[in-house]
Amino acid sequence: MLRFIYLMVTRWLQDLLLLHPRNPRSLRSRLKCAIKQRSDSYIPALKAEYRNNGLHLLADNFILYRIIGNDLYPRHEKGQSRRNLQFILKNEPALIDCEIRWVINRIIDQDEEEKIIKLLEEYDQSFIHIPFIAEEYRTIGFDTDCLPYPEYLFSKSYDRLDQEQRNRRITAVYRLKNNYVMNNNGARNVALREGKTHAKWVLPWDGNCFLTTAAWEQIRKDVITSPWLKYFYVPMARVIDNSLLLDETYKPEPVEEPQLIFRNDTTEEFNEVYCYGRRPKVELFWRLGIPGNWNNWRLDPWDQMPLPLSKDVCEFGSAGWVARLSSGMAPLELSDKANSRNRGLVRQKAIVSFLQNVDRQVLAHSPDAETLTSFDMAALDYECRKVVEGKDPLLSKTFKRLLAEADDALHRGPFSVTDKTTLPPSGDIHDYWHPAPYWWPNLARKNGLPYIRRGGERAPGTRMYEPQSEQFDRTRLKRVFDDSITLALAWKFTGEEKYAGHGMKILRTFFVDPATRMNPHLNYAQVRLGHANNIGNSYGIIEMKDLYYYLDAVRILAGASPDNNILSDFRHWLNDYLQWLLDSPQGKKECRSYNNHGTYYDLQVASIAAFLDNQPLLYETLIRAQTRMPLQFSSDGSQPEELDRPSSAHYCCFNFQGWINLAEIAGRWGVDLWKYKDKSGASLEKGARWLLNYMGKPWPYQQIEQFDPDRFYPILVACIQNIDSFSQEPAKPVNPYAIKSRFFLHDGIRPYWNLGSYSKHP
Repeated sequence: MLRFIYLMVTRWLQDLLLLHPRNPRSLRSRLKCAIKQRSDSYIPALKAEYRNNGLHLLADNFILYRIIGNDLYPRHEKGQSRRNLQFILKNEPALIDCEIRWVINRIIDQDEEEKIIKLLEEYDQSFIHIPFIAEEYRTIGFDTDCLPYPEYLFSKSYDRLDQEQRNRRITAVYRLKNNYVMNNNGARNVALREGKTHAKWVLPWDGNCFLTTAAWEQIRKDVITSPWLKYFYVPMARVIDNSLLLDETYKPEPVEEPQLIFRNDTTEEFNEVYCYGRRPKVELFWRLGIPGNWNNWRLDPWDQMPLPLSKDVCEFGSAGWVARLSSGMAPLELSDKANSRNRGLVRQKAIVSFLQNVDRQVLAHSPDAETLTSFDMAALDYECRKVVEGKDPLLSKTFKRLLAEADDALHRGPFSVTDKTTLPPSGDIHDYWHPAPYWWPNLARKNGLPYIRRGGERAPGTRMYEPQSEQFDRTRLKRVFDDSITLALAWKFTGEEKYAGHGMKILRTFFVDPATRMNPHLNYAQVRLGHANNIGNSYGIIEMKDLYYYLDAVRILAGASPDNNILSDFRHWLNDYLQWLLDSPQGKKECRSYNNHGTYYDLQVASIAAFLDNQPLLYETLIRAQTRMPLQFSSDGSQPEELDRPSSAHYCCFNFQGWINLAEIAGRWGVDLWKYKDKSGASLEKGARWLLNYMGKPWPYQQIEQFDPDRFYPILVACIQNIDSFSQEPAKPVNPYAIKSRFFLHDGIRPYWNLGSYSKHP
């Protein structure tokens, strides 16, 4: 209790601090002091230093690098960087005393990159190529350490945020991925370092910068007039129509963030921890003391703090102006306050969307709504061929059991919530209904209300598959899930339409047909009659935990019987259920669970989001799941929340199995939860080692019910397949087909876990 109170008070204080974004006041205060100290006498000192170092003997030559990166739709029109490059190459005048070079900066689209390089070569342009390397990017995860505390993404504080504020938090989590792909300041520094060996003045500028003759003459004049200044900032003007720049008399108002010019003896560089979209240039403006409205910008609590003031503070001047070519999105290019804010919002959306597509296309090989997320289609195809060959006795045995169970399933169902023999508290037969298992009528009251708890004693009908369970819906729902995946796999292995046909009939009856379908909510799951207006407990959501593999069954069945009307109606049902999970009091409370209920909540949301191809929600859920690790796993790998349970062996295995299921979905979409390690030391690898240490040994913690020791095998197999250190250890080989295919329905292990196993087959 004391730990809980301490945690709540700590979180309250942290949430209070979140209401007050940081302003780098100490930096501004020191800047004012530095400016005050730098009287007019410092200009003579700079002039003396300039002469003493022999810099006055060097010709004032320039080298301009323009950095071409990825187009970020919808902030930029697709292909706009290439079109702007073409405009520059065709129309920009020769710049006196200035060499032109380019930086091709980690462009993901290989076709677009090739076109850009070809264009540069046609115009005989020199360039540096910084390639995007998928293997390097694969090692970069989400920066969840930037969040104020581990459970922040499922806290009440986060829940109160509007969508714009949530998006800002999620964008911050992408900082490390952003820094690699956009490589904003990294590319600037590459250009700066090389440029210092080629010219006295280096311009590491953005790729869309364009210079008219007048603009360049003014820049050159301003620099040459005051060469003892080490830095120059060049105000920038946004251009809606590039053709305006072909009029030499045209001069827009340059009020945007400037570009910088460096003398070749400067030591300051761009801060590479600052990513695109979060003031990458401005951080250096702050350190140098360059004036502008950015000095009033605040830092969010999860932002990186700027470095200390530069020793070169105030040693800069202003030089001319430069145009920023059109982004292709004219409405966003106006320089007023409202459009500046809109640019920021659209840029933020574009960054996250782009990086999610990188994860999806580069790391996960472009999964879509049809991609299996629990089974692996390539592995299933491999096993189908092996069954035909008949050379693997253990696989053949598993296949025979599958067919026998599929034949049994043909004689059951289809199932409907309207088949139950009692009504839910709502009186609507279409509502899913299942009472809380350990709550009984109060015999001291005539009406039995409110129900009272009997620890360890399940009420009649709350055990699945017992005769009285027909009063309620949980057994029926489990039949839908298990029979459907059995039928789907049987069709996959045999091609016999009878299996797929019956599976589709189950789908239509339980989820689609208006006469028999379930209403898309769990308002009456685990109801304690006489409590909370007879609304179900949030814990009841776990009764839908196996939806993740049922959705794979639907994907497989759809390949056999592609009834688009049924599938469309089922997607509508799923979307409605998803909204209930996200918005209902039960869903919000379940999301905030620290133990296995939180794990299985994320599993449901992620599996539905993947099926509906809701990419933003899917990735947000996977990020949230990652933040659960330090809450569920100690640094030694133990699971404190589950060890507190009377059946701790069961719950430790059950929770870890939920993580395996989540990691399988995440892996399909380019997120490797297996490799993540929290700053506390918590990780799935440590969790697995701690748990599997008890394989074949007595369990030293409380376990009041009988425990199946074979439950360790699916965990071990998953670890061997996904954790490098496990696969490299000289342990006994484990043949999954030698282990039983079906476990007890409460264990969290999908039926036929040993078929279609992810990454098992080449």
